[in-house]
Amino acid sequence: MVYPVNIIEPITAGVDEVGRGALFGPVVAAAVILPELDDLPSPLASLYQGGEVTDSKKLTKKRRSHLASEIQAIALDCKIGIASVREIDRLNILQASLLAMRRAVLRLKCRPNLVLVDGNQQIKDLSIPQKVIVKGDSKCLAIAAASIVAKVWRDTLIIRLAKKYPVYDLTNNKGYGTHKHKQGILNYGLSPQHRLSFSPCQLSLFTV
Repeated sequence: MVYPVNIIEPITAGVDEVGRGALFGPVVAAAVILPELDDLPSPLASLYQGGEVTDSKKLTKKRRSHLASEIQAIALDCKIGIASVREIDRLNILQASLLAMRRAVLRLKCRPNLVLVDGNQQIKDLSIPQKVIVKGDSKCLAIAAASIVAKVWRDTLIIRLAKKYPVYDLTNNKGYGTHKHKQGILNYGLSPQHRLSFSPCQLSLFTV
């Protein structure tokens, strides 16, 4: 079943996270409440065609950035939540991802009646009703919007951190475990923003 935006409750938020598989940097989530489909500007409404939502991962960087600006301009509410590298190492990446989602939802000034969560895990300790949707960013416009906003926000952060940590090719890999990134770890060691609980960051297990 496809959930266009707000067909279940009057105020529905979509939430998604990005950066789960990266070796470097925080995991970032966004929570987005969109207006009704009929009120959306055409660039955003065009993502929703024939009961399906365009996968945000298939968008070009330029279009994703443009849509992130559109979403933030027209959203009834849109907030970011993060879980730090240390929280990832302490909790594990799944729990840290859910924590980032929870923080994003709780930062919303407009309290939703329902939260649509990408994936198959509900957010812990959240008093608002939830519905999990596997591959939600391809089925639900609000989740797709959250995915776009979170990715653009995180990419911007990683590019900024790349200036501080230039040896890992972060501008290109956004913290993921590419060959150049792993070679940078091998040559220069780990930074404070690397996830020590991830096996590629454990030098005793390290392979390029």
